[in-house]
Amino acid sequence: MGGCVERLASWVMLQWGWKRALIALLAGACGALATAPFSLPIVFFLSFPLLVWLMDGLAAAPGAGAFGKLRAAFFTGWLFGFGYFVGSLWWIGNALLVEADEFAWALPLAILGLPAYLALYYGLAAAMARLFWSDGVGRIAALAAAFAIAEWLRGWLATGFPWNAIGYAAMPIPLLMQSVHFAGLFGVTAGAVFVFSAPALLGTRRGLVPGALVACLLLAAHVGYGAYRLQETPATPAAKGPVIRLVQPVIDQMKKMDDKEKSAVFEEHLRLSTEKLPGVADKPNIIVWPETSIPFILTDNQDALTRIADVLDDDQILIAGAVREEAPAAGSSSSRYYNAILVIDGRGNIIAGADKVHLVPFGEYVPFEDFILNLGIRAVAQMPGGYSAAAVPRLLELPGGIKLYPLICYEAIFPDEIAEAVNEATALVNITNDAWFGNSPGPYQHFLQARIRAVETATPMIRDANNGISAIMNNRGEIISGLDLNAKGAVQATLGSSVEKKWSHADRNLHFWLIVFLLILWAAFSRVSFKSRTN
Repeated sequence: MGGCVERLASWVMLQWGWKRALIALLAGACGALATAPFSLPIVFFLSFPLLVWLMDGLAAAPGAGAFGKLRAAFFTGWLFGFGYFVGSLWWIGNALLVEADEFAWALPLAILGLPAYLALYYGLAAAMARLFWSDGVGRIAALAAAFAIAEWLRGWLATGFPWNAIGYAAMPIPLLMQSVHFAGLFGVTAGAVFVFSAPALLGTRRGLVPGALVACLLLAAHVGYGAYRLQETPATPAAKGPVIRLVQPVIDQMKKMDDKEKSAVFEEHLRLSTEKLPGVADKPNIIVWPETSIPFILTDNQDALTRIADVLDDDQILIAGAVREEAPAAGSSSSRYYNAILVIDGRGNIIAGADKVHLVPFGEYVPFEDFILNLGIRAVAQMPGGYSAAAVPRLLELPGGIKLYPLICYEAIFPDEIAEAVNEATALVNITNDAWFGNSPGPYQHFLQARIRAVETATPMIRDANNGISAIMNNRGEIISGLDLNAKGAVQATLGSSVEKKWSHADRNLHFWLIVFLLILWAAFSRVSFKSRTN
């Protein structure tokens, strides 16, 4: 087998022109199978070695100067990223087909333009790794550090979009999720890229023993910490938590946007809130509806609040997504609108609320608004003047001392934006409406990323989605009860038990940068050794 791998590596390294470009593109596209719902991380054991061998070929390119090799490395990484993001994010175009007559023109931008932009980060990763490239295991360390830094940058530059970071491929099940509580998403990404790339050493042999040893140790630590974390005794017995009911109405997006259907949409949520569930006797303490589930401005509709009070018992709480209107400020003639999560008691009173902090560009607001609107482009989820963003996240405080940390829609994909207030939270509550993306990989990918936030912060999660995937899970990512994609109905369960929060966000950041520093140090030492041997 070793001889076959060596021949494959040599063949890849010697390719040039369009063949080299095609290999990079297909290697990245193959990696899309590592994302949900396929969750086949084994494909990255092919994709990343191919990328390493392509980079090796650049190092051997005759007559290429330092800048030329960096440019070629960037282009190789960009092609790899373009294949990966087209293959794993094509479904975003579905959101534009909801109102196809107005937004179909933008399909190429969603399906090809966004991946082309995101691929720039992988091009940057390849160029950074090229600075430390050698012929042994050091180049694997360089690639792992570079990808981790690039993914971290992707999480916040230009408002950030860390969707399908490589680290998620290493965390498809709870056993393999627990390391994220120690190292964070980007620390796990560094380790994952090292392990995925290690088979490349079979093709060149130099550094094979230490590289294989470190990769095996990383994998063993990843699995071992997961096993340890899963067997820990919960700090809070599950029986003492509140009983939660999730309502998943599976309402078509066009129906939600039809003014004539608003009353029917509202009543369907109420019906599912009280529907008798087979084998369930307990009355829920908290009922949860998905994002923008209330199809009108609730504060302008006292009849709707009265209907909620009619359905709820006095000691029950409803948590629902809604658009919140704020009256015009002094000197302004227009109201401000917020994508909000509201808490309503059994008497129909709004007792708490929180607004979305991180809005979706072109989805909930238009960047460079004056210029873009003049071109006739509006946000997909339009409100007059667009949505406004809250300045900071705030906890939802419920009766009985329950505190919930709200994550509205894709706020759940940003690990670095979850404030330290999460340490006071009883649970995370993530409401979303993934019906925009149809029956595609999108809702599965979104669910996995939200699930990882529960493990990362060691905080149970209540997640409710219009068409799924909805679930109640503990802080180890184990699902207590849930509904699959497009499964209409309701489920309820007692909120999951908790194990100790051993690491804070600051701790995870420290661990991440320590991992990156050690990888760069290893790569730099290998680079110096390589240069001394070749000069």
